[in-house]
Amino acid sequence: MKDLHTLQQQFRTLFGGEGTAFFAPGRINLIGEHTDYNGGFVFPGAVDCGITAVIRPNNSSSVSIYAADLERSCRFNIMDEKGPSDMNFRYVYGVVREMMVAGVPVEGFDAVYGGDVPLGAGMSSSAALECCFSFALNDLFDGSLDKMALARIGQATEHKYVGVKCGIMDQFASLHGRAGALMRLDCRSGEFQYFPWNPEGYRLVLVNTCVKHELVGSPYNERRASCERVAALAGVETLRDCTWEQLSTLNSKLSTQDHNRARYVLGEVDRVMAVSDALERGDYEEVGRQMYLTHEGLSHDYEVSCPELDFLVDEARRLGVSGARMMGGGFGGCTINLVKDDRCDTFLDEVQHTYRERFGIDCRPISVVIGDGAHRL
Repeated sequence: MKDLHTLQQQFRTLFGGEGTAFFAPGRINLIGEHTDYNGGFVFPGAVDCGITAVIRPNNSSSVSIYAADLERSCRFNIMDEKGPSDMNFRYVYGVVREMMVAGVPVEGFDAVYGGDVPLGAGMSSSAALECCFSFALNDLFDGSLDKMALARIGQATEHKYVGVKCGIMDQFASLHGRAGALMRLDCRSGEFQYFPWNPEGYRLVLVNTCVKHELVGSPYNERRASCERVAALAGVETLRDCTWEQLSTLNSKLSTQDHNRARYVLGEVDRVMAVSDALERGDYEEVGRQMYLTHEGLSHDYEVSCPELDFLVDEARRLGVSGARMMGGGFGGCTINLVKDDRCDTFLDEVQHTYRERFGIDCRPISVVIGDGAHRL
């Protein structure tokens, strides 16, 4: 969590007096990748780093914000239909506008915010920012929106004011997170369930490749189109409803690529359920085995990995890590690793050394602690 004392001091310097502090976390996703737009399941958890904001209503229609990490400020009127051009502040502007549309009587306010989500790690700092402000404004201005409604406000902000057609997982996790638990979210119905996360003797560690490959074309749109083609041939709304038997009857009608994409998605639906069962009985070795299977599918069938991610997963396997896979959209970013306590230091030392030898750059380990969702401090 960003140093609250520093943010409060900055607030006093800029605006005088005291404000109310709020926090919303980033997230990880244990398993369930590229399943959201296929109507499937994801398995996120909130983490202990995120966005902290100190906020106070100012009895006007003007919003004044200072982004401590950027050392940059912004001022806008809540009735302004264009809003700030600086993309860093459009997240807050979009939340304000969407809260007003939802019927929350938002007025002007002063705010200072900062974050400690590692950059480039795919842990959704933007969702944490949206959720911090939506939760805070709902609290300060006596809104009656529940957490799922606040998540949709964050998603709408991305769609309308930032231009990112994201799913709901990031905002959902930031708001609904619970220490000691992960969540299985049904991306079609919005229903979710908490599962215990008490991996005694294990640690969850991300390893950031510190690369992001720029690809020609629209790799995500192409994969989504593959999935939609198979679903249409199977006569189902999304691939989540396609069975293995249906897929096998379509083999002669599918390109190898479309078949492989669908095979990954169906397998991932099965793996999410296998992890659900494993967590309920405390079998973390089975969780790890399913993580490796997911990476194989993402790399070979869905083809969204890259040499750096594959190398880190192969090294994890070689060094006795219980489970590892790429996390996120792909082509760079992080691996997520389930490591026994007594192997963790050796794994991290060794993988940093071999990665530097292989690629000439440093990877970056990030320890993960599963924490609570958005709340007032």
